Amino acid sequence: MLTSAIKDALNQQIAMEAESSQAYLAMASWAEIQPGLDGVTNFFYQQSNEERVHMLKLIRYVNERGGFAVVPALPQPVITFQSLQRVFQDFLRHEMAVSASINELVGLALQERDFATHNFLQWYVSEQLEEEALARTLNDKLELVGDDKSGIYMFDKDILLFRGHANPGNTPAAG
Repeated sequence: MLTSAIKDALNQQIAMEAESSQAYLAMASWAEIQPGLDGVTNFFYQQSNEERVHMLKLIRYVNERGGFAVVPALPQPVITFQSLQRVFQDFLRHEMAVSASINELVGLALQERDFATHNFLQWYVSEQLEEEALARTLNDKLELVGDDKSGIYMFDKDILLFRGHANPGNTPAAG
């Protein structure tokens, strides 16, 4: 059985994962209408799907442990961006915020002596290490590229390779 504090914190994390999914969906939509960003588009559709899976995993956990997972109302995410670089800077900032939230949750689980939740959250800790490293790598590459069109072309072409998904089968194709 979850304590009230743990249940509330997990529900806050559910909302954060849902907001992440929406933010990345908005980034995918923005990228899809930019010329030549098919790889970036598919990357963010994939990211959005992944965050939704993270949210569902939390919902199932809360409900299985005797809590009640609340499906959150979501604020409108940012839908337009000044540049591709800005999209990826926002991506990194967002992942860092998610990591901080997961770390707070882990600390609370230890404080509450909820070792089952602590164990459950270790997957999220590992996942966030990977997500932040990926976001930093992509930001570093874009910084090297700058506004060079051939560099942006190569970045877009190779972006899915960074996740090991050169041909994502479950993401919408870019137009």
